[in-house]
Amino acid sequence: MKNKTFLIVLLIAFISNAQKTIPLYQGKAPGSENWNWLEKEMFSQTFQTQVVYNVSQPTLTMYAPDKPLANGTAMIICPGGGFHTLSINSEGIEVAKWLNSKGITAFVLKYRLVKSETDDPVKELFPLFENRKKLDSINAPIVTLAIADGLTAIQYVRDHAAEYAIEKNRIGIIGFSAGGTVAIGTVFNSKGSNRPDFAAPIYAYTGALKNTIVPADAPPLFIAAASDDQLGLAPNSVKTYSDWLAAGKSAELHIYSKGGHGFGMRKLDLPVESWKDRFGDWLELQGLLWSEHPTGLSAHFKTQKAFNQFLKEREDNLHTDWAFLKRYELENKNLPAPKPNENRVVFLGNSIFENWKALDSTWFAEKKYLDRRISGQTTGQTLVRFKQDVINLKPALVVINGGTNDVSEMTGPYVEENTLNNIISMVELAKANNIKVVLTSVLPAYNFAWKPSIQPIDKIIQLNKRIKEYASKNNIVYLDYYSPLVDERKGIKKELTEDGVHPTLAGYKIMEPLTVKAIEETLKIK
Repeated sequence: MKNKTFLIVLLIAFISNAQKTIPLYQGKAPGSENWNWLEKEMFSQTFQTQVVYNVSQPTLTMYAPDKPLANGTAMIICPGGGFHTLSINSEGIEVAKWLNSKGITAFVLKYRLVKSETDDPVKELFPLFENRKKLDSINAPIVTLAIADGLTAIQYVRDHAAEYAIEKNRIGIIGFSAGGTVAIGTVFNSKGSNRPDFAAPIYAYTGALKNTIVPADAPPLFIAAASDDQLGLAPNSVKTYSDWLAAGKSAELHIYSKGGHGFGMRKLDLPVESWKDRFGDWLELQGLLWSEHPTGLSAHFKTQKAFNQFLKEREDNLHTDWAFLKRYELENKNLPAPKPNENRVVFLGNSIFENWKALDSTWFAEKKYLDRRISGQTTGQTLVRFKQDVINLKPALVVINGGTNDVSEMTGPYVEENTLNNIISMVELAKANNIKVVLTSVLPAYNFAWKPSIQPIDKIIQLNKRIKEYASKNNIVYLDYYSPLVDERKGIKKELTEDGVHPTLAGYKIMEPLTVKAIEETLKIK
């Protein structure tokens, strides 16, 4: 039975990580209806990477970011390879995964290529680099078809934007070398709905293009190349940049002294590796990394700049005020002592409570609950500020929620025993000061967008089990948020969350009566 369950889990994991491959055309691709050869793949010793060749039926392979990270931006990726091969990893799949980390939905395009006569297309291609005119002549009809594939890809993504949660006005294209020819070629040859909203030709070859007139509605460009490009393509990038400037259009150019041709996502231990960081900066500057409909913590900020400032301040505080003691310092100072017979209640926790107050402040106001929650905090941090933010406020009761950020390792490796001990220490401090306690469960989470490598399901289940056992042994009310919110994947039900970690208002509305009941029950305990 255990083996069967394990196989089912593996199957679910495989399905959830699978990428969607989409045929670009129904039936044969226009202009190559008579092509009947099959696509192949090999490891090239010359290029030291995996290459695809003999593409006759173009496809898009979609790589989706984690839902909480998705920002509505999409990019089509065109790998290079001299129109004879596609460097599918360092100029394709690895680029897609990097874009995913930025919240961008990526589509790797396999465009049509020159037919290889042998099983070593790179060996066929290499001698042609010595005779650029001959190579251009061989490639010419294929370049036209490849650009048509790029335009069709843009049109497809735009037509299916709603299906993939993409904004129709945030669809870009990036290409490397020959793929850069395709990318910039779509800009020169597009009209209306198949025009990219932004483009990034990386060490692109523009000599194969028939039309290089900058369109009146040309999109912004990000361009990068290396001066020591073995194929001598750096001037192509400089010219494209100059043409954009001359036309009064937006462009950014990065030329690195070393990097050669084909640096892509390769590890070279050279400054050229930072091109993707500069590209990330450029995407941010264009507003393409900020969702038009932000969710989770980012929903509380109107601009990415404001959100980034918040994150920077948080990072600075980790070095100067690790527990964020200053966060409520002024509010605590101005808070009057509780009135006689007042049952003051304090909520102590992380962004689960912070978002709750933001989404339903009326409920908190009506109940006169005090919130002392700080997003991103681990139980070690809440323990440090327990005296200032709980004991000194002289409440009758404290509701403690913590553990999510411990599991996601926000301040260091997760150790279950340490987290439980932090919670127990807070309880003991509360009891020593005649403060009653409600201990809540950790909310379910299938994964964490900010720490995709962490698998939280079993850790959360086990931590909740131990919190519940401790509460039971010590006559403490255990408030179970986990059970009413969890789905079959052991995450929060999709209809109750937008980012997989924080409830929506509908989720909090489920938690509210449970919380009131737990508080009332605890206050009755003698």
